[in-house]
Amino acid sequence: MTVLLSTAYLPPISYISGCVREEELLIERFETYPKQTFRNHCRIYGPNGLQTLSIPVIKVNGNHTLTRDIRIASTPWQRLHWRSIETAYNNSPFFMYYKDEFEKVFDEQFDFLLDLNTRLLQIIFNILRIEKKTSYTEQFMKFPANMKDCRESSSKKKALPSDHLSAYTQVFSPKHGFISDLSIIDLIFNLGPETGDYLN
Repeated sequence: MTVLLSTAYLPPISYISGCVREEELLIERFETYPKQTFRNHCRIYGPNGLQTLSIPVIKVNGNHTLTRDIRIASTPWQRLHWRSIETAYNNSPFFMYYKDEFEKVFDEQFDFLLDLNTRLLQIIFNILRIEKKTSYTEQFMKFPANMKDCRESSSKKKALPSDHLSAYTQVFSPKHGFISDLSIIDLIFNLGPETGDYLN
């Protein structure tokens, strides 16, 4: 089945898990961009516990801006985000193995949020050896037919179900306990090649 998803910045584990289970992915471009979602936020596990990283964005048409038109603000957010990721995962078992794949993206300049998220999703799929037919919407469909509509799952309040996600060892879990459904990078840096088995 085809699943209709919003774009997401370093998506939650439940988002990627949902991708694995479906045959085709359709990414929404023509929705009116909502705020406070995983479209430009991700959650990682830092030394002090749960940490949210947020990309500063510009709504070129105010509250009527479409997702495809959301621009990334010219601030040093990339350096701050990568520094936070390094601090969080430098001592994880597989950070050194995968870090170059992600770090190079944080050295590039992206004008549009959708382009950045697409690049990161490609890297994630490549690492996990996930091959999915992925396309992008050509118009907004309020009630899409013959597909699973999971666009609202990028809202922090309406995330995809994560109760099927079992605990695994995280760098700071001895200090703060296990935190479920973080960004997929938490799983990749902690489980490495076993990430695919976990998602399945």
